[in-house]
Amino acid sequence: MSNENKTEEMEDDVLNNIENQELEQDDSSSESADIEKSQELSLEEQLKEDLSKEKDKFLRLFAEFENYKRRTSKERMDLFKTAGQEVIVSLLPVIDDFDRALKEISKSEDQEMFKGVELISNKFKETLKNKGLQQIEVKQGDVFDAEIHDAITQIPAPSKKLKGKIVDVVEMGFKLGDKIIRHPKVVVGN
Repeated sequence: MSNENKTEEMEDDVLNNIENQELEQDDSSSESADIEKSQELSLEEQLKEDLSKEKDKFLRLFAEFENYKRRTSKERMDLFKTAGQEVIVSLLPVIDDFDRALKEISKSEDQEMFKGVELISNKFKETLKNKGLQQIEVKQGDVFDAEIHDAITQIPAPSKKLKGKIVDVVEMGFKLGDKIIRHPKVVVGN
C-alpha cells in the first residue's frame, strides 16, 4: 500500500470514529433527555400530589372553621335569648305581688286606684313579654302533666271529673323562649 492509501484509510478511520462518537453522543444525550423527562414527569407528578394534599388540608381547615363559626354563633344566640333570665326570674315575684294587689284593690270601692295599679301592672307585664316572657296557661280542670306542672299537694277531688286533674292554681308558671323558668304550682285532685 502506498502512503496515500494509508493516509486515506487513516482519514476514513478518523472520520468513522468521529461519526461513531457523534452517534454515541446523540444516543447518550437522548437517553439523558429521556431521564430528564422522566424526572420532570415525576417532579411534576410530585408537585401535583403536593398541591392536592395542600388543597385537601385547606378544605378541611376551612370546613372546621365554618363549623366553629356556626357553633359559636348558635351559642351566642342562645346566650342572648337567656341573657336576662336571672333578672326576669327575680322580677316574677313582683308580678305575683301585682296580681295579689289587684285582687285586693278590686274589693275596695276606689276604682281610680284600681285602674292606676292595673295600668302599671299591664305595662310591666307587656315589657317582660317583649323580652320573651310567656305565661303558661293553666286552669282548673286541665290534665296534670309532671313535665310542666309542679304539684304542691293532692286533695280529694270535688267531683269525679277532676280526678287526676288540676283543682287549683296556686302560682302561675312562666317560660322564657322555649325554656320553662318557673313551673306552675298546682293542687291536684285524687
